[in-house]
Amino acid sequence: MSKLHQPSAPNTPSRRQVLKGSAIATGAATFAALGTNFAYAQASDEIRIGLVGCGGRGRGAVSNAIESSKGVKLVAIADLFPEKIDETKKMWADKPKDQYDFGKHAFSGFNSYKELLAQANVNYAILATPPGFRPMMIDEAIKQGKHIFAEKPVAVDAPGCRQIMEAAKVAKEKGLGIVAGTQRRHENVYNETIKRIQGGAIGKVVGGQVYWVGGELWMKPRQATWTDMEWQLRNWMYFTWLSGDLIVEQHVHNIDVANWVIGRTPRSAIALGGRQTRTDPAYGMIYDHFAVHYDYSPTPNPDTPADRPDGPHVMSMSRQIDQCYTRNNETFQGLAGSALVSGGVIRDLDGKITWKFPAKQANNPYETEHANLIESIRKGQPLNEGQTIAESVLTAIMGRMSAYTGQIVTWQQALKSQETLVPANLAGLSQEEFFKSAPPAPIVPLPGKTKLS
Repeated sequence: MSKLHQPSAPNTPSRRQVLKGSAIATGAATFAALGTNFAYAQASDEIRIGLVGCGGRGRGAVSNAIESSKGVKLVAIADLFPEKIDETKKMWADKPKDQYDFGKHAFSGFNSYKELLAQANVNYAILATPPGFRPMMIDEAIKQGKHIFAEKPVAVDAPGCRQIMEAAKVAKEKGLGIVAGTQRRHENVYNETIKRIQGGAIGKVVGGQVYWVGGELWMKPRQATWTDMEWQLRNWMYFTWLSGDLIVEQHVHNIDVANWVIGRTPRSAIALGGRQTRTDPAYGMIYDHFAVHYDYSPTPNPDTPADRPDGPHVMSMSRQIDQCYTRNNETFQGLAGSALVSGGVIRDLDGKITWKFPAKQANNPYETEHANLIESIRKGQPLNEGQTIAESVLTAIMGRMSAYTGQIVTWQQALKSQETLVPANLAGLSQEEFFKSAPPAPIVPLPGKTKLS
């Protein structure tokens, strides 16, 4: 059962290192009434944040939102683990009360997200728990009439993606905003470069490559007192039902750029992947590398997986192995030139630079994504990225499905997949029941033996 925490000591949060650049829009636009679901103080357009998930990314998102715009305040926090609440209070003990004032609204436990989202003083929910729980939390936030900033990915399986697509429709009907943590969508260099690509700067796009190849991330050794559920939750990145695997949890950023540049989802995917270095059971059951060929060819029959030469075709690579070459960017080729999107460089067929993004126009996308959402709320025209992020997450899942099974997977197969990774019996469990419940077994997928479903 969830537990209400009383105020205790909150210092300085650790923030993700991000680009620093030009000033962020503060959303000083005329406020349009948004109805009773978005409660404002008289003559005020204050944004009152409720944070669900008090890890580093959740706390970072709060800091980004507060720094992005005026009139933003954290008023409630929630986390599964009580110690995360105490840790967050200590980190923010010296913060100004006009920006951080959540002492009376701090909740812990499996159902704490419901308690937080039921608070009338919250009108802007930041959801930063393990991704497997994101669909049910987004549904609850919309039910409670909150605008949403949801960290990526927003789901780990096809049913979850379909749930997000439906939630996006309901949010639109209710006048609620949804922005995902795909911050490249709010980064000046990406917007300016992709605008030029889509305007014909490199001619017809015929191919591309998107990369996130880097090193390993954290892992927490299992403690004797942990149940199987607690062990998996504290190491959520290494279990597909919680993270979606690295291609979904991390590489979705780059895959999202491919969908954005080309303007649609791929028709099919064929992939390779596996575990080469993270083979110890301590690393759960996810892979440590993927390579996916996405075919974006138009076709009158979306269920036909046969290769087509007309493209565009995009190669996707993701890896988490130490002491290896690293790369995190997106490149595209057209009939008249090429583009390095992350670097903001366009070249002609001879390699000559024809356009380069002005460095002085660089911005901090982690702040701008909140500034854009907040400004849109205050204008009465909330941004809604629900459908877009659900499609990009499903594109990543499509690649994972192909790598896990060794089969070519069409978009329609992925979209219609009935494979549900998150246990359906979790809703309504008490804290004790939840931790004692059995999580999915960490069985490593084997291509050729794991079946497509």
